[in-house]
Amino acid sequence: MDLEKYKKNVKTSYLAEHFESLLKEEASVLEMSQGDATMKELAQEELKNLLAQKESLIAQMDDILTTEKAEDEFPNEIVLEIRAGAGGDEASLFAEDLAEMYEKYALKREWSWRKLDESLSALGGYKDVSFEVRGKDVYKDLRFETGVHRIQRIPATEKMGRVHTSTASLAIMPIRKKVNIEINPADLEMEFSRSGGAGGQNVNKVETAVRIIHKPSGIDVRSTSERSQLKNREKAMIILSAKLEMLAQEEATKKLSTDRIGQIGTSDRSEKIRTYNVLQDRVTDHRLKESWHNIEQIFLGNIEQIITASAGLHSSL
Repeated sequence: MDLEKYKKNVKTSYLAEHFESLLKEEASVLEMSQGDATMKELAQEELKNLLAQKESLIAQMDDILTTEKAEDEFPNEIVLEIRAGAGGDEASLFAEDLAEMYEKYALKREWSWRKLDESLSALGGYKDVSFEVRGKDVYKDLRFETGVHRIQRIPATEKMGRVHTSTASLAIMPIRKKVNIEINPADLEMEFSRSGGAGGQNVNKVETAVRIIHKPSGIDVRSTSERSQLKNREKAMIILSAKLEMLAQEEATKKLSTDRIGQIGTSDRSEKIRTYNVLQDRVTDHRLKESWHNIEQIFLGNIEQIITASAGLHSSL
C-alpha cells in the first residue's frame, strides 16, 4: 500500500498518521506474543481488531480521494462569462437575455448566482458580464454551453420590420481547487479603481476594484463584487487561472483529429453552437442538429432538454 499518497493529501494526512500508529501497535503486539503461548491467543484477538481498524481507515482515505478526484473533474463552482458579439447594441441586449435565461435556470437548480463584474452598453444591455455560479453538478451540466450563441429577431428599435442577426459568446470556466496553471507574477499588470455604486452611501470611496492583465496572453480580468481590494484581487486571480486553463484546453482540443472535432465541436468560444430564431419560435443547436420550440419558455430558463441532449451527445462519443 502506498501510504505516501495519503500523507501528502491534506484531507487524508491525519488518517494516514493514525494508520501509522496502528502499524506500530501491530508490530508491538506481534513482538510481545513471540515465545509466549499465553499471550498468543490475546494477541490474535488484538491483531484482528487492529486489522479491522486499518481496513476502515483505508476505506475512508480512498473514499476521500475518489470524491476529491470527481470534484476536481467536475467542480461545483464556475465562472459564467457572456460577451456581446456582432450586432452592436442589439447584441448587448441579447447578452442580457442570455444572462437572465441562465440565471433563471440556476434558480430552478437551486444554484447560487452572483455577479462578479459588468460593462453596460448605451441601451443597458451587457457588453460583457461575468457571474460566479455555485451548486451541485453546475460544471457537469453547463460545460457544453461554451461557444457563440446567435439570435435572429426584429429589434424593438427597428422601424422597417427587418430581421437582425446578433451574436454573443458564452464561456463556462470551472473553478478548481487544484490549480493546474502556473502564473508568473512578473507577467501580471494590476490596476486598482473605485467600484461603481448606486450613489449616496453605496458609492465606494476607496479603490477596491481590481483589474489584472496577463501580458503574455493579453487576457484581462476584473473583479468588483467584493468589498475589499484584497478579496477582489484573490477573486480576479481565480478567474484568471480559470481563463488560462480554458485557453490551454481549447488549444489542446484543436489538436484532436478533424473527425472528432466535427462530431463534438471544439468547445471554443469562437464556435457557433446555437441559433435562437424568434420569428420561427425555434432554437437550434448546430452540434446536435436538433431544434426546440416555445422560445419564450426557453428564455424563462426552461432549457433542461437542451442541456440534457447536449450532455448526451458528448458522453456517447
